[in-house]
This record gives sequence, structure tokens and C-alpha cells, in this order.
Amino acid sequence: MRIAFIGTRGVPARYGGFETCAEEIGWRLAARGHEITVYARSRFYPMPSVEWRGMRVLSLPAVRVKALETLSHTARSLADAARRGFDVLLVFNGANSPLLRLKRFRGAPTVLHADGLEWRRGKWGRFGRAYQRWAERITAGHRGPVIADSTEIQKYYRERYGRETIRIAYGADIRTSSRPELLEPFGLRPGGYVLQITRFEPENNPDLTVSAFEGWPADKRLVLVGGAPYSSAFARKIAEARDPRIVRPGFIYDKDLLRELLANAWAYVHGNEVGGTNPALLEAMAAGCFVIARDVPFNREVLGEAGVYFEKNAGALRDKLAWALAHEGELGPRKAAAVEIIRLRYNWDRVADAYEELFRGLAAPPSKSS
Repeated sequence: MRIAFIGTRGVPARYGGFETCAEEIGWRLAARGHEITVYARSRFYPMPSVEWRGMRVLSLPAVRVKALETLSHTARSLADAARRGFDVLLVFNGANSPLLRLKRFRGAPTVLHADGLEWRRGKWGRFGRAYQRWAERITAGHRGPVIADSTEIQKYYRERYGRETIRIAYGADIRTSSRPELLEPFGLRPGGYVLQITRFEPENNPDLTVSAFEGWPADKRLVLVGGAPYSSAFARKIAEARDPRIVRPGFIYDKDLLRELLANAWAYVHGNEVGGTNPALLEAMAAGCFVIARDVPFNREVLGEAGVYFEKNAGALRDKLAWALAHEGELGPRKAAAVEIIRLRYNWDRVADAYEELFRGLAAPPSKSS
């Protein structure tokens, strides 16, 4: 099959869940003999066409304005894909759904990945939030399959719109530490720090992590990996925190270093509260982290009893950190349980199997009636 992935920044994955999903599914399907094209944004991947892990990466420009970048790039990608004769299109991000109603972009069967409840994200202003809610309704009316990455998102679309979706979650690879010396340039030692990897946006709550940590007198450091793709007062607030124990290395794309940071963390804080199955949470669990997660249904669906949860205030998170410090003997079984959840439920090979089966059903010619 000839399959195009549209709506991500591109691969190799450096920026978020969509990109990780595209890469992990894409190279596996390419290894099975399928022809995979991933449309990328040229400001992140300037080469017009390259090959990565058996996939073709095709870069096109986008308007560099927050409200227009995704839509403008998806429109260019759909227009290009319409003339290339793909068998199936996988379009990420429900915000792109209005484009799929335009006749000029119709052609190959199209699968739409709904993502989470985008309109709840704090980064959007009044207009952006209204657009996201409208696009969500368009997503629910999409003529082709709609993918939800969690049962909670499935439930939401069923109850609100009467729309049935297909649940295919993200995956993760189980990781262990092999090069702890990579931590040394950051002044870190195994087991000596709390870690959070996230974009600095309100719904991910890195500010709560900073506030909780500043009032917690433990001999630990806090490592905040990430930042904001666009300048914001919220991101500046994180950058201005003065506790000398806080380490802010920015975005890190080196997979070996990320593995060491995860595998050697004393605890991992997962503050995300919007969306379905979050790839960062899966990666932390796969590395055997003890996870302290924001108490929302999306996180409970994935983590279950393998971690602990905090309400949306710094005091609650600080209490969980203090509990973990006082009960370190109880953390090991929770870490092992988290790894086992990944092994059994969030395996990338099985995720790729599910996508391949879905694509084959769409690309197959209709059977002739007898």
C-alpha cells in the first residue's frame, strides 16, 4: 500500500505525540513492504525530500503563525497528496478536519486521528477555542474512520456526538539505563532528581511542579525538560523560577539522553490533564519511573494503580512527593507494574498491526456482488 501521513511536524520525531506515532508506525509499516510518505514542515525539516528509516519525508512550507501553521501545512500536504495516488491517508489532529470537507482535497480513503479535547488547552484564546470546538464537531461527522487513542476519548465522542470511533492507543519501548554518565554534564546522579518532560503550557502544569518543589526541602533536584514553541508569559514564569535545584535544559531530542533521564529519575511528574493516552506518560512508565500523575480519567486509564495521583494544586503535589520519600520501599512494585502495563497494553508492534489492518480494509477494492 501507498500511505501518506499528514498533519505532523515530521520525522524523525522531535516534537510530540503525533510525530512519535508517525515515526513508530511508519518505519514498521515500511519494513513490511508498504510505501510510507510523511509530510513534514520545512522549518523543522528543511530538506525537500529525504528518506528516514525506510519512509519518504516530504517537506512543505507553512505559515509561521500559531493559529495558521497547522492548517496551512495540512492544506498544502493534502493538495500535494491528491495528485500522487496514495491508497490511504492518515491525517493527524482533529483541527484539520474542516479541510477534509473540501472537494479539492478528496481522493484516497482518509483516516482522521482525533487527538484529545484540544479546545480545553490553555494556549488558545477565545477565537482559537471556538475554532477547536467547531473542528471537533466536524471531526465527529467525518465520513471515514476516526481514531481515538483512549477509551475516555471514545466515550466522549459517543456521548456527545453519537459517534463511534476506533480505539488505537500510542505505544512505548521498554528502556533501561546503559549510559548513566550522560547525566554528568547536568550535575545529576541516578535517583537524585524529579523529572518532568513537557511543553510549558497551562494544561500540563509545570508551574505546579515548580511551586511544589520550591516548598519541598528534600535533597533532590528538579529537571524540567521542554519549553514553549511560541513565546508566552506562562513559559517565562517557568523560566524565571529561582530555586537553584531546578535544572532547565530546554528541549532534548537525543534519544539516548532522554532514556537515561527517564531510567534514572527518582520520580516522574506527569502534569498533563487534557488529551487521551499521552506518549510522555507511556515513555516514563516504560523506563520504570515511579509516576506521580495529575488526577484525571485519561491518566488513570493508562497508569491504573501503578502510580499515585495529585489534585490541581501545589500542596497536593508536594504531599505526594513527601509520601514517596517516606515510602521509598513501596515504589519498586509500582515501577514494575508500570513496565508490565506497557508490555501488555502499549506495544508499538501491536499498534502498527492495528493500523495496518485498518488501512488494508480501506485500500482493498470493493468486492463484486454476485
